Amino acid sequence: MLALIMAGGRGTRLRMGEKPLVTICGRPMLSYVTDAFTAAGHEVVVVASYRTPFTKNWCRAQGVGLYEAEGLGYIEDINAAAADLEEEGTPFFTCVSDLPCLAPDIVTAVEDAWRRAGTPACSTWVPRDLCEEHGCRTRYAETVDGVPACPAGINILTAGGSGAAQDELQLLLHDRRLAFNVNTREELALVQEYLCRKRGE
Repeated sequence: MLALIMAGGRGTRLRMGEKPLVTICGRPMLSYVTDAFTAAGHEVVVVASYRTPFTKNWCRAQGVGLYEAEGLGYIEDINAAAADLEEEGTPFFTCVSDLPCLAPDIVTAVEDAWRRAGTPACSTWVPRDLCEEHGCRTRYAETVDGVPACPAGINILTAGGSGAAQDELQLLLHDRRLAFNVNTREELALVQEYLCRKRGE
């Protein structure tokens, strides 16, 4: 399945240049996400824009698939990439580029749950309490399966219908790795500590 990794935004809250290339344990944050999808058997295409020229250069140097979007907005860039890269009716992943603890087993679990549900789309959520427990600021939240939850940043959509609401599975994942969505320097420090310690074990 195609995986569109969204990397065309400004990343203004972090104030460290292009957010996808901010390093964690010596590696660009984006590389953790692309590696997770590749290891899970999916074709990766990074969706960048004029706002992220160095990210585009990194993709070219690493041989990672690249789609140059207009940078009109998150949803607009997804729609443009899907329209150009996928046939109508074909499912594909979308994922934020600032989810460095993403791993192949999470990607596979999302796909398996979506296939069992049989819906055109799938959104993933992590309990708000889990985010707060690990010191991450809570973002937008809604109730999923009776639990206040925040978007995890991984979705499945079906090409040809992403411009409108699609019937979706709302998948609640109690996985602390999804709590580390990096938007601030404080969250970056938390994920640095978690991942670098894990790599040293």
